[in-house]
Amino acid sequence: MVDKVILAEKFAQFSDTYSPKIVGAVNDSLVKVVKLKGDFVWHHHETEDEMFLVMRGRLTMHFRDRSVEIMPGEFIIVPRGVEHMPTADEETEVVLIEPATVLNTGNVVNECTVAELERI
Repeated sequence: MVDKVILAEKFAQFSDTYSPKIVGAVNDSLVKVVKLKGDFVWHHHETEDEMFLVMRGRLTMHFRDRSVEIMPGEFIIVPRGVEHMPTADEETEVVLIEPATVLNTGNVVNECTVAELERI
């Protein structure tokens, strides 16, 4: 059976930040929702690109040479191998589309790493 996904309902199911939840799958990629607030960690992904679609709030994607602000209805694709750090001054709701192999902290393993994702 095919059902639609209501993103507002998915975001309402959790309050933790920087802990992506799986809401769907497309071929070898996962569709995830995540709430961001504060600074994440500098990291990169060796073999995977990541897409960040802002639904609510404002995301700043820091790169070593510049920063890019992403507003609701906008997205950014971070190419594999590019070091980056997401930051959100206020709670920000983001949809991620990325290969199933992506570890949220990429090449860094620390207390922010989420190895097993919850499906909601």
